[in-house]
Amino acid sequence: MTEKIPARESAWSNERLVRECRKGNQAAWSALIDKYKNLIFSVPIKFGVPREEAADIFQAVCVDLLSGLAQLREPAALPKWLMQASYHKCLRWKKQQLGLAEDPDELQEKPDNAEPPEELIHQLQRAQMLRDSVAALPERCRRMVQLLFFEDPPRPYEEVARELGLATGSIGFIRGRCLKKLQDRLKEEGLR
Repeated sequence: MTEKIPARESAWSNERLVRECRKGNQAAWSALIDKYKNLIFSVPIKFGVPREEAADIFQAVCVDLLSGLAQLREPAALPKWLMQASYHKCLRWKKQQLGLAEDPDELQEKPDNAEPPEELIHQLQRAQMLRDSVAALPERCRRMVQLLFFEDPPRPYEEVARELGLATGSIGFIRGRCLKKLQDRLKEEGLR
């Protein structure tokens, strides 16, 4: 019997998510994609790929992940694998745009072994650590941080208070406590 996934499954370790995905647990697969969707999608965006093509790259990486999950030897290496897979698909896209390949199938047959630039990997890793740390916050803090800092434009305190069922005057105080929790978590993860 497949284990039921709790509401906070995206905070599960990669090992647990991969194990559950291999068992065929659809909720774990959804959680795995939810956990890494921003990481996968950020690579083509940083690469300058238009949003529509970035969505195609995202889907292609997800298909590769699904088909290759059984062969993944080290679940902890999953984020780097996703970055590299996205990067290689971006390189192929760029080659197609520049007309460097006579046949589009040629690009699929010969994977590009180039490593993503270290600075790009560093930026992507830091962004993923931040997302993971926010996801690990208690529910109210996680939601508050998302509403205040991850929406464009940021929501006014009145809206945040209404959505969270809090007094508007308490938002600043609670925000401070939540940011302190986030800061402590980031320090634990080695991100300052």
